[in-house]
Amino acid sequence: MTTKETKNTNSVTIPSAEDMVKAGVHFGHRTSRWNPKMDQYIFTTKNDVHIIDLEKTIEKLNEALSFLKDVASKGGSILFLGTGPSSREIVEKTAKETGMPYVSNRWLGGTITNFKIISKRLEYFRELERKREAGELKKYTKKEQLDFDEELKKLERKFGGIKKMTKLPDALFVLDPVKNDLAIKEANLAKIKIVALCDTNINPTVIDYPIPSNDDAVSALELMAKTAAQAIEEGKAQKQELAEEK
Repeated sequence: MTTKETKNTNSVTIPSAEDMVKAGVHFGHRTSRWNPKMDQYIFTTKNDVHIIDLEKTIEKLNEALSFLKDVASKGGSILFLGTGPSSREIVEKTAKETGMPYVSNRWLGGTITNFKIISKRLEYFRELERKREAGELKKYTKKEQLDFDEELKKLERKFGGIKKMTKLPDALFVLDPVKNDLAIKEANLAKIKIVALCDTNINPTVIDYPIPSNDDAVSALELMAKTAAQAIEEGKAQKQELAEEK
């Protein structure tokens, strides 16, 4: 395996195999927890733990980064998803840095497949926030204002990361697909492309762009999220350059 940084055809720099080893990307689950469909991405077994083939990780990461960059270059939106203890903060940070929507708490069933209803709640949320910021809620009693504040807190917890979404995302980037199988099912039904980290216990055939990787270690999640963010930012920069040339 090469230890040098690699660039894909879209010039996005990706981590070297050495960097991935340092981050623990290569550590899969115990052999008793594996999904046979991940066999093609497993290099060996050590102490009853599957070791991911990082050459395959680099290859699939290249494909995923090219796709993410392409989506961003066309002005598309990528919904970041990670609801586990290890991924929650990483998802929020990366999505905010790239200006993308995210879900870091529980996935609300129907977010994709019943988006017409969800979008009405989001519109109400945005309007209620606008009224508060404009001082339009001050005409209500103190109790009513407190009720509005409490409602806004609940809406923020439930919809904060997707508050600005006015249409379905163009892609999903999922850090912990096992925990978010419902979201993956919804995205597949809606024919929305999915990029996801695939540990050795995951079925990669339901993911459009599977990235063989540890999906528990914070260091691995941070490395992959940071790399995805770079691809997205490069895509956005490309879009800006094209707009300036016109």
